[in-house]
Amino acid sequence: MRARIALCASLLSVAACAGTAPRLGVSDGRLAPCPSSPNCVSSRAADARHRIEPLELAGDVDAGWLALQERVAALPRTRIVEQSPLYVRAECRSALFGFVDDLELLLEPESGRAQVRSASRTGYGDMGVNRRRVEDLRRTLNVAQPSPIRRP
Repeated sequence: MRARIALCASLLSVAACAGTAPRLGVSDGRLAPCPSSPNCVSSRAADARHRIEPLELAGDVDAGWLALQERVAALPRTRIVEQSPLYVRAECRSALFGFVDDLELLLEPESGRAQVRSASRTGYGDMGVNRRRVEDLRRTLNVAQPSPIRRP
C-alpha cells in the first residue's frame, strides 16, 4: 500500500513539473478567457463560476500597482516570470506536489484597477485555490492601504 502511494506521489510530482504554460498574456487589451473547467477565475469572465472582481488600487495608481506586484512576489512558492509596465505573470506552485498555477494581472491605469486571472495548468478542479489566492491578494491590498485621517 505504501509503495502504491509513493508511486502515485512520484508520478503526480513528475506530471506537475512537466506542465508547460498555456498561451497566456494580453490580446486586444484583455487577458485570456478561462477554459470551461472550474480551475480558473477571471475578472473578465461573464459566468459566476469563473467570475471574480478586479483588484482596486487605492490612491496613487503607480504606487498601488507596485504594491500589488510586491505582494504577488511575496506569495508562498511564487515567482514572477514576466513583467511589463502594465502586465505581470507569476507561477504559483502548490506545496505538496508542485502543481503550477498561472496568475496574471493587467493594469488599467485609467480606472485604477487590475484585471486578474488565476488558473491551474493541469487537472480539472482546483478546490477553490485560485479564487482564494486572488481574494487573499485583495485582503492584503486592503490591509496595506492607510486609512484616511479624519480631523474634526
